[in-house]
Amino acid sequence: MSTSAIGSTYDWSILAQKSIAGELLTKEEALSVLQATDDELLPILQAAYQVRYRFFAKRVKLNMIMNAKSGHCREDCGYCSQSSRSSAPIEKYTILDKETLLKGAQEAITRKAGTYCIVASGRGPTERELQQVIDAVTEIKQTSSLKICACLGLLTSEQASRLAAAGVDRYNHNINTSKENYAAITTTHTYDQRTETIEHAKTAGMSPCSGVIIGMGETLEEIVEMAYTLRAINADSIPINFLNPILGTPLAHMERNTPRFCLKVIALFRFICPTKEVRIAGGRELNLGHLQPLALYAANSVFVGDYLTTAGQSIHADHQMIVDMGFEIEENAFANDHVHE
Repeated sequence: MSTSAIGSTYDWSILAQKSIAGELLTKEEALSVLQATDDELLPILQAAYQVRYRFFAKRVKLNMIMNAKSGHCREDCGYCSQSSRSSAPIEKYTILDKETLLKGAQEAITRKAGTYCIVASGRGPTERELQQVIDAVTEIKQTSSLKICACLGLLTSEQASRLAAAGVDRYNHNINTSKENYAAITTTHTYDQRTETIEHAKTAGMSPCSGVIIGMGETLEEIVEMAYTLRAINADSIPINFLNPILGTPLAHMERNTPRFCLKVIALFRFICPTKEVRIAGGRELNLGHLQPLALYAANSVFVGDYLTTAGQSIHADHQMIVDMGFEIEENAFANDHVHE
């Protein structure tokens, strides 16, 4: 590792300086963050904060998810309670109507979220589902300045172009895990199909959002590779999910990582993707526990409210956590706008 030692403690700020300068950490340097002892955790977070502060100061972006379609998914993703392999008792429904999606946009504004994420289960959208989202987004964009992120599964280039034309700002399609580990998690589609969808979104003019789920049997080297991949993809927004092992899913038996390790992972992604929106996402409450607030020293974005089929922290608790840590919510410039219903 190229960092210098001060007694028994590395000078992690050297990694921060490299990151701020746009230099890619070596594999050895990246692994050293994940392999560091817990005694090194606070110095690592301080170094990650140097990078975070350089590009985002103390601002925190808020995002809200609307589960626009729940269950009924034929894919076999081992982590997902909505998949064909899951026996988890979840609510199942087809695509929500336009009025409900519009109400969700208004709720996002109430929660001080700048980005409204419309998510639908399934391999990819049907024509009806795609048009339902397009109709809702078109109206939302006419009446508010919310940033809209869609997550509808695999896309064709034509579908991506239609979403972009309707006003979808960002498209989410996570790589989830490493290419090497992918077949152990999902067999009904491939890693390359996921990255192809990200490219379709980029070509259509939508901002690419892609992230990971930590805790699905990946190695430390694979976590580093995921971070390198997302830098190469040039993902503008990177949600870092931590596996919530839901009963009834194939990965229900997986052991959770410690909160200290999860913080090191978030710091690593900040070092490797210094100028990007790094978001603490699904599973943060369960995996980070009482150390959740410390994640803000590396991450500059948070999902507020519930996730797809699991409950999140209360809105008040999220807002208060940000204030208590001395950070500030980056509110939408037109937070008082109203979405017509």
